[in-house]
Amino acid sequence: MKYLSFLVLLVLFSCSPNTSEHNASIQKNKVIVGYVAGWKTINPKKIPAEKLTHLNYAFAHVDSMGLVAPMSPEHATRDSLNSLALQSLKQRNPNLKILVSIGGWTHSKGFSEAVSSPQGIQKLTQSGIEYLIKHRLDGLDFDWEYPGLPGDNNPYKKEDKENFVAMLKSFREALDSLGAIHQTHYLSTIASGGFRSYLEANDLTKAQEYLDLVNIMAYDFYTAGDQVTGHHANLFPNGAKGRSAQTTVDEHVEFGVPVEKIVLGIPFYGRMWKQVSPEDHGLFQSGKFEMGLPYHQIYALATTSKFQRFWDEKAAAPYLFSSSDSTWITYEDTVSIQAKAQFIREKNLAGAMFWELSEDNTGTLLEKLSKALLPLQ
Repeated sequence: MKYLSFLVLLVLFSCSPNTSEHNASIQKNKVIVGYVAGWKTINPKKIPAEKLTHLNYAFAHVDSMGLVAPMSPEHATRDSLNSLALQSLKQRNPNLKILVSIGGWTHSKGFSEAVSSPQGIQKLTQSGIEYLIKHRLDGLDFDWEYPGLPGDNNPYKKEDKENFVAMLKSFREALDSLGAIHQTHYLSTIASGGFRSYLEANDLTKAQEYLDLVNIMAYDFYTAGDQVTGHHANLFPNGAKGRSAQTTVDEHVEFGVPVEKIVLGIPFYGRMWKQVSPEDHGLFQSGKFEMGLPYHQIYALATTSKFQRFWDEKAAAPYLFSSSDSTWITYEDTVSIQAKAQFIREKNLAGAMFWELSEDNTGTLLEKLSKALLPLQ
């Protein structure tokens, strides 16, 4: 009997460290990176700072002089006022990190030329640091869409691949120098393309060395150019395209990004198709793309009798279909958010990112995300 008791204690003792580590992993806070649109009215009272770890102000851009600048001259005053408003959030969450996102879909046209020479990179770096100091930021987020690819009909060249890395290296060194003076660590992050050709056109193995976080835009898998319906942010692959959040995370790891730096992007918006065939409740059926919709509008539609919610088990994604007018909507909801939060923990990713805060004025999605990823709040 004593021998049996000893064996039981031995087993419990040998298992306890792993159990403790597992429990610690479950309870550990992840990052939640939220984008806010600078062209919209920013009311700090409506920003749930306690549910965020990072806030990215979108956007600044690279102007014709190769400098980090407001999106337009009219935005200069707005950006300064917005910066003051965002800084006030630290009264409620002193640990909140505030960054500016440079670029975006329509503001990435200046990158390729600006970083085409060492002198240009040095010039851009200096202006970026000055912008950070002026607005009292905690870091810079580079949303170049995309190095080595046209994006929104942007200038690009094959040399972007090495110039992108050189730019990130220059900024990392400058941020570290500034951090040594202020005795703090300034962040450098990117918004990364959620598709394989982006990874093939770049060298993220080297790029990640100079980055704190890699925010994957794991959405827009089906969008305005598609004449067939499909999930635009499904967790797991399903359908002809084979794209998914899981796929792009695995591809980023394949191309040299450590899992602990990966932040999974989540859309707070959806997309609608009209004239959709009723087969399979409209999923993967021909249709005419209608528009993008913020989550709060989709939420309102989902509560009406007109639309019925369906769940794609394989993709771990919801969708709505109205048989009365053949309308189909792909979107994110609290169930898919919970599934992605679990995926983030199982993969040991850094956390989640979302675009964009005002797209969900119900606060429902962020509430679910914060409860799942910030349990120690």
